[in-house]
Amino acid sequence: MAMSTGGSSGGPMSEINVTPLVDVMLVLLIIFMITAPLASHRIDVKLPTANPKATDDKHIEPMDLAVTPDGAMYLDDREVDENQLKAALAVAASKSPQPELQIRADKTTEYRVVKKILSDAKGQGMVHVGFITTGKE
Repeated sequence: MAMSTGGSSGGPMSEINVTPLVDVMLVLLIIFMITAPLASHRIDVKLPTANPKATDDKHIEPMDLAVTPDGAMYLDDREVDENQLKAALAVAASKSPQPELQIRADKTTEYRVVKKILSDAKGQGMVHVGFITTGKE
C-alpha cells in the first residue's frame, strides 16, 4: 500500500501506481506481436492415399501360432520346432502382401518363449504380428 510523502493528511493514498502494470502489458504486447506470425505458418504435407480395392481382391489368411505352457509351438495346428518356424516365417515374409502372424500363447507360458518367437519373427522380416486373446473368463 502506498503512503503519502507530503501534505497534512498523512494517510494512505487512494491512487494506484499504474507504471508497473503498463510495463508488463507492453512486454506481453511485444511477445504476442513476435509469436503471432510464427503460429500461423503452415507446412504442406502430401499424404499417401489408400487403395482399398487392392486389399479387397485378395484375402490373405493369417498364420496362427499357438504356444503351450511347456513351450511347444503349433503353426496352423501342426507342431513345429524352432527351425521349422523360422523357415515358415522366412517364406511368409517374402510374400507380397505379407500375412499376419497371430500368436496365441497360454497365459502361463513364460515370457522368454514369446520374446524368442517375436525376435525370430522380426529377424525373418515379419512386420505384421498380433496377439490373440479371449474374452473375460
